[in-house]
Amino acid sequence: MRPRKIPQRKCVACQQMMGKKELIRVVRSPQGDIQIDLSGKKPGRGAYLCGKVSCFKLAKKSKAFERALKVPVSPDIYDRLEADFVKVEDEFQASKELADDDEAGE
Repeated sequence: MRPRKIPQRKCVACQQMMGKKELIRVVRSPQGDIQIDLSGKKPGRGAYLCGKVSCFKLAKKSKAFERALKVPVSPDIYDRLEADFVKVEDEFQASKELADDDEAGE
């Protein structure tokens, strides 16, 4: 049996290619609000980011979200996203480690 292909995505900040499950998705919904999507299944245009605060700060400085989401992103949205990013960072790292353990067990 052939191994399954793992979808690859690029971090908008550091431009590193990784598996989709290893990145955090930021999504612009059809209504126009921008939020973090840990499930990776919310509808809308997405941008992927490494799970590191340094990558988030680089994306903020280089306005990578504006290019990836194709809308202007105001500073207050960046501040809200940064607060949400810090909150979900630990949860994301734990789920990533759990997934790595599952793959190692197979």
